[in-house]
Amino acid sequence: MSGVSDRAEAARLETSQRRLDRWLMWVPYGALVCSTAIVPIGAAADLPTVPYPLIGLIVVVTAGWMLWWTTLHPQWEHNPRRMVVFYCVVIVLIYLLVWCSPLFGFFAWSGYLFTGYALKGRFSRLAGASVVAIATALSQAGGFPVIENRDAWGYFFILLLFNVVIAGSMTLLSTMTHEQSAKRAEMIQELAEANAKLEAALKENAGLHAQLLVQAREAGVHDERQRMAGEIHDVLAQGLTGIVTQLEAAAAVPSSWERHVAAAKKLARESLTEARRSVQALRPQPLDSAGLPDALAEVVSTWSSLHGVTASLITTGTPRPLLPEIEMTLLRTAQEALANVARHASAVRAILTLSYMEDVVTLDVRDDGVGFDVSVSPEISSYGLTAMRDRVLRVAGTLEVESEPGSGTAVSACVPALGVAA
Repeated sequence: MSGVSDRAEAARLETSQRRLDRWLMWVPYGALVCSTAIVPIGAAADLPTVPYPLIGLIVVVTAGWMLWWTTLHPQWEHNPRRMVVFYCVVIVLIYLLVWCSPLFGFFAWSGYLFTGYALKGRFSRLAGASVVAIATALSQAGGFPVIENRDAWGYFFILLLFNVVIAGSMTLLSTMTHEQSAKRAEMIQELAEANAKLEAALKENAGLHAQLLVQAREAGVHDERQRMAGEIHDVLAQGLTGIVTQLEAAAAVPSSWERHVAAAKKLARESLTEARRSVQALRPQPLDSAGLPDALAEVVSTWSSLHGVTASLITTGTPRPLLPEIEMTLLRTAQEALANVARHASAVRAILTLSYMEDVVTLDVRDDGVGFDVSVSPEISSYGLTAMRDRVLRVAGTLEVESEPGSGTAVSACVPALGVAA
């Protein structure tokens, strides 16, 4: 049930209860009028009665008392002390009317209505209902003269017992029903408030969810830009560097320009093809037709022939297929590390070691070049090393660079050995 329907149900119950209470408050007036009207009939039937002027005075006082305390001042219902005063006087008036004529017993039972109206709590209402039951039993037994007739006491006590039991049972049942209705109304109100809070929380959560989606989308865009930047650097920058190196060699040694130009053309074609494949988010070309060890061997062989630096690949452990993202990360790391060797190391030899272990796979690229001071050299913050580190971090790996001036450089990448699902 929604919060709106809960509040509507609570309002409907409260409106119905108030309408019933207003209608019941007019019932005692009708009972008083009817009882007063039939008193002459009782006089004709030799029922005990008192002078009519006294009866009229008590009737007027009773009607005025009810009018003042209930009809004209309904807000006094919530004042327990006022209601106790009102109820006690009503009971006295009921007994006076029954003393005037037993036919006022038709009005006496309206005291049960005032019991539920004026008194609070089960004990108070049971006590009040018992007092009204005595007045009702007196009227049914013929009025107060029955007290002077001991022979009629048995009959009176039977009527009294009957009235007390019935009145007590009905009062207890009415009180329990009223309490249950109050609890139900309170529960409905609490449920409506809880639903309102839940709806507010859901709206707030919807707003947070939308905000998280926006942030996730922005983060995804940022990661994709970083990935594409790395791809462009790995493909275009490395290829262009090789092309520039070959063209510089052709200019420096004119006698061998044809070989260097041919190598530059080959690099340009490979770089163009690789750039197209990177844009299409495909795996690097060497991985399309070979495993990672073979792809690395091809990269090492091509790089060595282009730059005239002796390079070799050592594979340890048992090679096994890895997730494409991991294999691509290791391949790109090897390409970038070799590109750095060609640009900065002035090395004579480079060794790549690919190690398959139980939980991780490592790739070490070592050269015997000039090296550098890792703590102060600007190369350590170059885009190439930054791109390598970011790429490895994206697959939950680590990248370490060790180097000293005159002692060469070692780049070590360690990634999880996550295989392809069978």
